[in-house]
Amino acid sequence: MIDPEDLAAFQAEVADIKPLPPINRVQLNKPKRAAPPRPAPKEAKAPERKKPAGDDLPAHWRAMGESAPPPVHLAPEQREFRAAMAGVKPLPPANLVEHSKRPPPPRPLQHLADEQAALHESLHGFIGLQDRLEGGDEPHYLRSGLAQNVLRDLRRGRWVIQNEIDLHGLNRDEARHQLATFLAACLHHGKRCVRVVHGKGHGSPQKTSILRQLVRGWLAQRQEVLAYCQAKPPDGGEGALVVLLRNQK
Repeated sequence: MIDPEDLAAFQAEVADIKPLPPINRVQLNKPKRAAPPRPAPKEAKAPERKKPAGDDLPAHWRAMGESAPPPVHLAPEQREFRAAMAGVKPLPPANLVEHSKRPPPPRPLQHLADEQAALHESLHGFIGLQDRLEGGDEPHYLRSGLAQNVLRDLRRGRWVIQNEIDLHGLNRDEARHQLATFLAACLHHGKRCVRVVHGKGHGSPQKTSILRQLVRGWLAQRQEVLAYCQAKPPDGGEGALVVLLRNQK
């Protein structure tokens, strides 16, 4: 709704205004809308032709395959592969690389020969006066039927210590189990000379090492033990034994 006061004020303002004469007016012609194009009559589509197998391959592949077309009974994938591989020739034997077989692992022949020589000399070597005076009071063991030279060479350090086990802090059952496992592993890996550390018994009652006495008895009962003797001071002295094991073979 228009306010009457506003309408009266508007009419008072435009009372003296006159419209333009027709000569000063510009007539604008409205453009006519173009008629929409009529749809063309639909033409019947021709049926699509299926491409034969191999039409989607590159031209040079088809050219190579034209000389020897693949058999018809093959699957489409095999036909495409045959067409792609047409003209391919195998490499001549001169360009092939022949890999040699892996060589066998090296064997320490000199080390084995040295061990055999040491064992032979220990079993069949001459026992001199100095060898007879080297007995001492230290603990030792030699399997029945072996020459004293075996124990002599063990005392003199002829055999290199290859492994060791420390039985400190173990009770009787644990020590026996650990010692048996250790000897079996050394025998399996071909270790001939080992060191068994049992301690001096300074922390035992009456300063007597019970474990030391037990270890000596256990070693004497093992079939793989040939001999043992007390270790030298740098190797443990009274707290260790040097043990010679038989060859695994």
